[in-house]
Amino acid sequence: MLPAYLQELFNKQQYNPHSFFLIAGPCVVESEELVMEIADKVYGTCKQLGIPYVFKASYRKANRTSANSFTGIGDDNGLSLIKKVGETYQLPTTSDIHAHEEAAMAAPFIDILQIPAFLCRQTDLLLAAADTQKIVNVKKGQFLSGASMKFAVDKIKQAGNEKVMLTERGNTFGYQDLVVDYRNIPIMLEQQVPVIMDCTHSLQQPNQTSGVTGGNPGMISTIAKAAIATGSTGLFIETHPNPAVAKSDGANMLPLHLLPALLEKLVHLREAVVKHSL
Repeated sequence: MLPAYLQELFNKQQYNPHSFFLIAGPCVVESEELVMEIADKVYGTCKQLGIPYVFKASYRKANRTSANSFTGIGDDNGLSLIKKVGETYQLPTTSDIHAHEEAAMAAPFIDILQIPAFLCRQTDLLLAAADTQKIVNVKKGQFLSGASMKFAVDKIKQAGNEKVMLTERGNTFGYQDLVVDYRNIPIMLEQQVPVIMDCTHSLQQPNQTSGVTGGNPGMISTIAKAAIATGSTGLFIETHPNPAVAKSDGANMLPLHLLPALLEKLVHLREAVVKHSL
């Protein structure tokens, strides 16, 4: 059962209360046409399958390997388009913030403030996000265990905000790969907060000499299925109509046309997990 603050977030959607929820969208706002196309497709699929849906897009990409990489179309434009998606499809929305002063700036436009993995220990950022009284989704650092995320949760709750979520996105494995330890999902669930599996960033292959992060999108289905089987509350999937031309993280995004079939399989898997856990 979803906590009350997520039930309220999804109150405009008809969904299966036993379903996982989905956070999905492009890595970054590239254009109005792109965000609307993706939101329309994912919204339609989730409505058909009874999956609660949060639209995601970054209004700015602050953490890029190369100084020449695309970072966005401007904060005001990016945030306004995310808000427009939410209003058009009556969807909750999320985007990441990178510095404490961005929390108050972004909060009027989005429903969930996402804390990037590299910044999950930044106290001033966590407290600023908590102060907005928005839901705060903290991505687990690639350098941390699931158990250590207790301290991020404590910082937000002690600031007077009980609306916290955690996201697993893998751990650094050598210099150019990540590995997912699925023990982290039940461990983080012990904090009594929703736990999300980031099915795309967990397949990144960072620190490439080309200056562009690599990926292994062929394993997205495997990552997602294992997350459902180990009790993940939600899934995070970045998707794009043509990842080959995406302006950020194309190497690990799911092609948009493959998403409906994957979600249908995951719904059936979730039904089996719920049935055998009763």
